[in-house]
Amino acid sequence: MKLSFFGADKTVTGSCHCLEIGGKRILIDCGLQQGAGDKDNSLLPFSPGSIDYVLVTHAHIDHSGRLPLLVKQGYSGPIIATRLTAQLLAVMLRDSAHIQESDAAWGNQKGRRAGLPLLEPLYTLADAESAISLLQYYDYNQTFEVCPGVTAEFFDAGHLLGSAMIRMTLREDGVEKTIVFSGDIGNINHPIIRDPTYLDSADYVVMETTYGDRDHQQEKDYTEELAHMIDETLSRGGNVVIPAFAVGRTQEILFHIREIKEKNLVRSVPDFPVYVDSPLAREATDIFSGDLRGYTDEETSALAQQGVNILKFDGLHLTQTIEESKFLNQDPTPKVILSASGMCDAGRIRHHLKHNLWRPECTIVFVGFQAAGSLGRILLDGIDRVKLFGEEIAVRAKIKRLHGLSSHADRTALLRWINTYSPKPQHVFLVHGEAAVATGFGETLRQAGFSAHAPDYTEVYDLAANALVQAGIPFVEKKKSAGKDSPVYQRLWTIGQQLLEVIRHNRGGANKDLAKFADQIKALIEKWDR
Repeated sequence: MKLSFFGADKTVTGSCHCLEIGGKRILIDCGLQQGAGDKDNSLLPFSPGSIDYVLVTHAHIDHSGRLPLLVKQGYSGPIIATRLTAQLLAVMLRDSAHIQESDAAWGNQKGRRAGLPLLEPLYTLADAESAISLLQYYDYNQTFEVCPGVTAEFFDAGHLLGSAMIRMTLREDGVEKTIVFSGDIGNINHPIIRDPTYLDSADYVVMETTYGDRDHQQEKDYTEELAHMIDETLSRGGNVVIPAFAVGRTQEILFHIREIKEKNLVRSVPDFPVYVDSPLAREATDIFSGDLRGYTDEETSALAQQGVNILKFDGLHLTQTIEESKFLNQDPTPKVILSASGMCDAGRIRHHLKHNLWRPECTIVFVGFQAAGSLGRILLDGIDRVKLFGEEIAVRAKIKRLHGLSSHADRTALLRWINTYSPKPQHVFLVHGEAAVATGFGETLRQAGFSAHAPDYTEVYDLAANALVQAGIPFVEKKKSAGKDSPVYQRLWTIGQQLLEVIRHNRGGANKDLAKFADQIKALIEKWDR
């Protein structure tokens, strides 16, 4: 009964954890790492073919984006989520595959001229379709058997439509333990989705800490603050560019803009046009306008019963083609542009930044978390020049952040959530937070009487014994001047982690075989330790 940590350990993205019980291995999330980091997304620190089941907390790419890679490299079991998460995954994984293929094609276009070897996409659309074919779903508060000895139940996490906390009951060799994976714990009083569920019992909790060091600024009205930014920018003749995650955040912004238009809060250009420039956002908006029974808050449910489309209003345009996207930067009409990705590291948003960052009359509004090293974070930190598509772009537009508009619980809300457990869990594992934030939140919990820590990457914990089995690799934040490890070295490092996994699996083997294995490893060490 062991728990291994394979992602979002002292970092914010790339969530991935693994339970081992009764000879089965259950993965909880398999996300892409975004922003800075020295881990290669193409290298998994375990054998995908050794995984038997996958459970997904929600559809955001930092929790789901390596599922097609997992399947590509040998996984063939079920991928289990809530009904709405399964629907969103179907469109998000296809979109992610398209980005992987496009990025590889773009790199190869330049690489051929430089005589470089061809790049392969992380995964293809065919890999994404294979992953989608494995999707199974259960609704909230529905107990289901994952495998013999393991049952699970989804609870509303209040972070994204369909997002879930997962409570699992584990039984092995007469020992029973419960563990909760929080996923991303949502903020309160957000439109469309419900507030997060508060659970009251578990032996272990794997808990996110994205905002574990700060509270959101709650005193401002989101709708009025956004309206002021739009009004001020349009009156100067500029564009408002909003980098927003295509699923969840884009729909929330549309909800607020609908209210802005209904209340006539933008006086300079009352009929201002709004463009959602993301094929993924277009598909996701259709899902948000579909059958949401059992997944939305009371206000949204009441509006739906009245026949109100909560995301539609006059002046809204959902672009589809590349030509339509390009036209937005040729058209001089002041406008609002919502585009993905939310951290500005991929997608059409980078083109809109290229055409608007240098214009002092424009405003770039950030509405979500920006991981360290991402272009969004770099812009928020005040850089005055960035390179986009090989061109130096001066940063003269106003860079704003819409405070409080976060889909993550803040420090006070995280403490409120964990303090509902009575008695306290045997141990709390703190993940999905930057190193200083996760470790600092751990110290706060220990002072409050909890047993808690922020695990390291590849750490292994024995849940039956409540003890550390294997120390992980400590997170070391590289200096800005340091170079990134070569792909070949990263491959070597990952294979080394797989070797440790093979050693663990051979525990209890015949002494003769173990001795031979040890001699082979020793010979390798003697050859390469120079």
